[in-house]
Order: sequence, then C-alpha cells, then structure tokens
Amino acid sequence: MKSGYRLFAIDDEPSVLLIIQHYFKEKFDVKVFSKPADAIAVMHEGNLPDIIICDLNMPDINGSEFVEFIRSSGFFAEIPLIVLSATESSEKKIDILNLGADDFMVKPFNPKELEARINSILRRSGKLAMESING
Repeated sequence: MKSGYRLFAIDDEPSVLLIIQHYFKEKFDVKVFSKPADAIAVMHEGNLPDIIICDLNMPDINGSEFVEFIRSSGFFAEIPLIVLSATESSEKKIDILNLGADDFMVKPFNPKELEARINSILRRSGKLAMESING
C-alpha cells in the first residue's frame, strides 16, 4: 500500500536508481534523478519530497555541495536527507553528517536497511504516523 510519501533519489549510477525505484515504488511516490540540478529544479517548482536519498560522488554538484545547498535553503532545509556512498571513510561520514545529512549509508546497501532508516527518520520528523507503523 502506498503511503503518499514522496521520495527523491539522486544518483549518477542508473543501477542504484533502479534498485531504489523498484524496491520503494509500492510504498512511496519515487522520483529519480541522475543529476542534483534536476532534482533542485523540480523542487523549485514546488514539488517537495518527504525524504531525499542522494549519492556522495556525482558530477556537477557533489553530495557535500548538495547537502550544504539543501540545508542553507529556507525552503528545503527541513527535508530529511540520506547520503549514499561507496566510501567507508569515517572522516567523510562525519563531514557529511556535520553538514546536515540525517544519515549516511555505504554502498552497496541493503534496501530493507535503507527502508528502516527512512522510516526512522520520518518517525522522528513527525511525518510517519504511528498507525502506518503498527498497521
């Protein structure tokens, strides 16, 4: 059953977008983007997601710059953000979390774990109603 929540996934790897789209399509309205600029353009049109999943290493705007942009924006600052990365560098994780990301996951990732983390963030932000957890 679809929750009505909107999830934006941004990654320059088509396979990652395919996994996210396939796994979450039943529960979320999923929109995928290969470039952060495309997602930002859609958000500027007023289509705001309930959560964003974005890759760290992308051309044009990298994940760090994207997190900084979202957190410094008056319109987008409250949108929960999970960063994915192939790097396991503790320093990089700390940097990203300090920039304002809500979570950090290393690729390859388990979609079930990603879903649990999304639900946890939505619960904390007050967006996930208890009945959807229990029901």
